[in-house]
Amino acid sequence: MPKPLIALDWGTTRARAFLIGEDGVVLAKRIADRGIQSVPAGGFPAAFAEIAGEFRAARPDAAVLLAGMVGSRNGWVEAPYVACPASPEEIAAAGLAVTLDDGTRAMILPGLSCDEGAFDVMRGEETLIVGLGLTDGIACLPGTHSKWAEVKGGRITRFASFMTGEVYGLLREHSILSRLASEPAGDDTAEGMRRGLVAAQRPGGLLNAAFHARSDVLGGRMQGGAVGPYLSALLVAQEIAGARALFGGLGNLHLVADGVLAGSYGQALAAAGLDYSLTTPEDAFVAGVTRLARGLQA
Repeated sequence: MPKPLIALDWGTTRARAFLIGEDGVVLAKRIADRGIQSVPAGGFPAAFAEIAGEFRAARPDAAVLLAGMVGSRNGWVEAPYVACPASPEEIAAAGLAVTLDDGTRAMILPGLSCDEGAFDVMRGEETLIVGLGLTDGIACLPGTHSKWAEVKGGRITRFASFMTGEVYGLLREHSILSRLASEPAGDDTAEGMRRGLVAAQRPGGLLNAAFHARSDVLGGRMQGGAVGPYLSALLVAQEIAGARALFGGLGNLHLVADGVLAGSYGQALAAAGLDYSLTTPEDAFVAGVTRLARGLQA
């Protein structure tokens, strides 16, 4: 019989904890600013008790599954990457056991690696991909370092990372483009996104199109408030083009996003003529850890 589950999506700056019932329904959740960078050496059992101790008290019979950067080199213990192609069962089987303050066991999930000439890694996103329950398809997970993954026969066969969010921050805040940029007002967001998507289709490439975020303002063609949305749309469109070059037609595409990212990626995918299904990161995580935990309990 399935057990209840305490699952943590434990990242660099924060942790999201969930108490999940035997039927896969979330009974309680908590978000804490207790990412791995705030935990001293040897302090992870105490940090877990701080984050999810109430859940342990409520359901002492629950299994405990930890995902994300908690399994990195700077986390509780380093869980080695599982090489693609990898099935959910293979991911679950590679988990590492750690001991909580009360002596019970928790499992830390591994990340994934992919080597097709260029070596790539992910840690945490694999749980969301498993949660999509795909047999065959493509998953897009936007973020600071966006991930695109291919699933065939229920296994994650390969993936690629894109530094879209990080490059956006560098260009918007720390390049010459920032000098004419301002906060969006009025129609700035819509106009900037429209111009960015158009610019991504021109033949000059990313570096040429990025400079137009400056020259269009200098030439009076665009407001400073449109610079950020322009860069965002340009970079997302370039990311989609890169994924298309790597994975082909992008059929049965699943976008894992919410909020602003869901809107910006949705608009860019539509502009590229791509259909997609949308799942929130929370729903994908809960479904993923539930599936992985049941594999461990079987």
